Amino acid sequence: MTKFYDWRNEIKKEELENISNIIKENGVVIFPTETVYGMGGNALSEEAIRKIYSIKERPKEKALNILVKNVSEIEKYAEITNDLERKIINNFMPGPITIILKKKKSDICKLITASNDTIGIRIPDNKIVKNILNMCDVPIAAPSANISGKPSPVKIEDTIKDFKDKVDAFIDGGICKESIPSTIVKVIDGKIEILRKGVISIEDIKNKIM
Repeated sequence: MTKFYDWRNEIKKEELENISNIIKENGVVIFPTETVYGMGGNALSEEAIRKIYSIKERPKEKALNILVKNVSEIEKYAEITNDLERKIINNFMPGPITIILKKKKSDICKLITASNDTIGIRIPDNKIVKNILNMCDVPIAAPSANISGKPSPVKIEDTIKDFKDKVDAFIDGGICKESIPSTIVKVIDGKIEILRKGVISIEDIKNKIM
């Protein structure tokens, strides 16, 4: 049975433990981030990743990004190969930016990267998802909690209609702070390229690190 948790005012320890167990047992959870609501599952689990693709009706050739709790975890799963990548991470994470890096050989489910040699990684800046990451202690694959091609949801009500009884738990954290997806960046031939416009602009990045 799908669980519903209201964490708008308080993260309850027992419920947090339940969410952690769901993720570690290959379940799928919808939760808020500072950008939009995400649909999360254990990034090390093929079973969980297959569920996410199926529930979202997402084409398998479209890679998923992962959420991690700190820079050490970024370096566990990906290579930081130049100063620009390091500066982006140090200046904008935790925060609403996803960086595409060369992936390392690791336990990350191969389906996540869709046969690419890169992986998208973000350290979120949202109390709820940070608590989940710390409690479950695994990286979380977390695309937006929408049917593929539909608008990204910024409140829990936007997700329930499509996914009630299809996921293991919903967490209501109120309206997402930024209410637009994270910016996706990649350093290509020494230049910062924006692959998806989001909260942070190319001007924001250049003003801070160039």
